[in-house]
Amino acid sequence: MGKQGRIKMVCFALFLVVLFQCKFLAVAILDPLDFLALQSIRKSLHDLPGSTFFASWDFTSDPCNFAGVYCDSDRVVALNLGDPRAGSPGLTGRIDAAIGKLSSLAELSIVPGRIYGSLPQSISQLKELRFLAISRNFIAGDIPATLGQLRSLKTLDLSYNQLTGEIPRSIGTLPELTNVILCHNHLSGSVPPFLSQVLNRLDLKHNALTGSLAPDSLPPSLQSLSLSWNQLTGPVDRLLSRLDQLSYLDLSLNQFTGPIPGRLFSFPISNLQLERNLFSGSIQPADQVTISTIDLSHNRLSGQISPMFSTVQNLYLNNNRFTGQVPASIVEQLLSGNIQILYLQHNYLTGIEIKPTAEIPVSSSLCLQYNCMVPPVQTPCPFKAGNEKTRPTAQCIEWKG
Repeated sequence: MGKQGRIKMVCFALFLVVLFQCKFLAVAILDPLDFLALQSIRKSLHDLPGSTFFASWDFTSDPCNFAGVYCDSDRVVALNLGDPRAGSPGLTGRIDAAIGKLSSLAELSIVPGRIYGSLPQSISQLKELRFLAISRNFIAGDIPATLGQLRSLKTLDLSYNQLTGEIPRSIGTLPELTNVILCHNHLSGSVPPFLSQVLNRLDLKHNALTGSLAPDSLPPSLQSLSLSWNQLTGPVDRLLSRLDQLSYLDLSLNQFTGPIPGRLFSFPISNLQLERNLFSGSIQPADQVTISTIDLSHNRLSGQISPMFSTVQNLYLNNNRFTGQVPASIVEQLLSGNIQILYLQHNYLTGIEIKPTAEIPVSSSLCLQYNCMVPPVQTPCPFKAGNEKTRPTAQCIEWKG
């Protein structure tokens, strides 16, 4: 081999050394604890068939370039596990306790998939964590009470899992919480007080929660509150009167009692769902109601229907104990097509000023059957309304008496 050939070989060898060192430095740039934690996390999780999320997780290269891994200097600050695109298969396996070693982690999310097992207690070691979202998987067991140590946490989303036990009271003490979404689990016990004065959304629907809500248990900062499909009891009028920032309220399918405060109807709510409870008393909004959809059906509400409801697009007052005449302003809005749904069936109403020849717009629905009057117009009603057009006279006399 000539001198020129030997020089080329030496240069090539030096190139390989430099390349190896660069590769080594690329791996070594990440904090060793974070590097080891990512390895443990990878071993416990796997792509579901059709997913290629972990294809980029080659530990001979820089982990900060892995899919879903985001670094600041030599620390992992965000971990978004799984392909976030809609319809992607997701991941399976367990969340390894080594997750707690990522001490600078501020964001942790896992896409919908088949993650099972319990939530590791070690997550409570992530003191910088602000965003925790693991929804639509198969996480089981209790919510660790030690999550109350995550004093910077803003969003907690563990919805659509298999969680059991009570909602730890410690979570309610977190001062920075803005979103708590624990719906569609098997949680039991009472709703803890939430002290965060910046809480915007609380969604606990579809659980097995019981007990009552104290008047000061939720902050007035709430904009969206959903507690439907539980077994909650007691009055909520004093609580609701304080929540004047609400834009969405769903308390349906519980056993709440007592009156519905009139001032609730002046809040900036677009959708109000209070159906299938035990609310009672009359409903007296102070001003014209601007809420587009109101469902107060299947309660024990009584008195006359307020004309202030004439500006509601979809109004469900059926299966209550309302009496008297249907306000003329409501009839006028129905005939003009501004009211799209007006369900008044199964009450004790005695009249409505509408001509038998009146044409109800095709886009509007009216149901009047099973009241203390013969419906002046025949309109299609929901199947569940039954076939009887009028309430028995004896019931009407007894109720009037």
